[in-house]
Amino acid sequence: MATGNEGKDLSALLTRLRASGPHKTLPTARRIRIIFNKTTIVDTTRAVLVWEHEWYPQYYIPASDIQNASLTNEALATLTVAEKPGVEAKSTDRVLKFNNDTSWGVLAGLVRLEFSAMDSWLEEDLPIYGHPKDPFKRIDILPSTRPIEVRIAGKTVAKSPHAQHLHETGLRVRYYLPLASVVDPALLRPSKTTTYCPYKGTAEYYDVVLDDGREYKDVVWYYRATLHESAAVAGLISFYNEKVEIYLDGNKVE
Repeated sequence: MATGNEGKDLSALLTRLRASGPHKTLPTARRIRIIFNKTTIVDTTRAVLVWEHEWYPQYYIPASDIQNASLTNEALATLTVAEKPGVEAKSTDRVLKFNNDTSWGVLAGLVRLEFSAMDSWLEEDLPIYGHPKDPFKRIDILPSTRPIEVRIAGKTVAKSPHAQHLHETGLRVRYYLPLASVVDPALLRPSKTTTYCPYKGTAEYYDVVLDDGREYKDVVWYYRATLHESAAVAGLISFYNEKVEIYLDGNKVE
């Protein structure tokens, strides 16, 4: 549920990177391909993982590895794939281009192509979605028979003698319960919200509506199907710790 720079003010991001640099960087030997306007514009093994913030990385690409497309020379650049048979010309200005000035450090000569502005990204032959995975993070899902209770505004909304505890590096533990643990199905109202996590997949949400009409938006999420590493939580529900009260073994989780 982290927020990042996708869709944000690129000028502000550029200024911040100029002033303080990235959070950290890591070269990768993975083959990275990028498709834009039905055209492969990058096929490289020289990409760099760049953490613009602490939560997760983006791929930055050597400008010299851009192919089948033109790139303007400004820092706030525009990428264009020209018209060709069956494909109309298309451009995007969601691009940052770092010149070869050594003051940019490891970013010198690289290009940031906004993830969502591209048609698709591949690591080796595997499509990736949302953003690249952080190689310093891992997920552990541990089954637990410690009883768990979830309360909202002092009212018990879910209770279970067991749960799956999902530990993700650097984040709070998330507790996944059976849907049947909700004490009254009428408390849940399907939400239109969806989010994507590269470690788990696409999450769907419920609002909780109490008997007195108070509404708690998107405090419950679940995955109909997960990526393989998170298969143990498929079909289970999790409550947003920060917005509810969770009691584990009778003790409130802080």
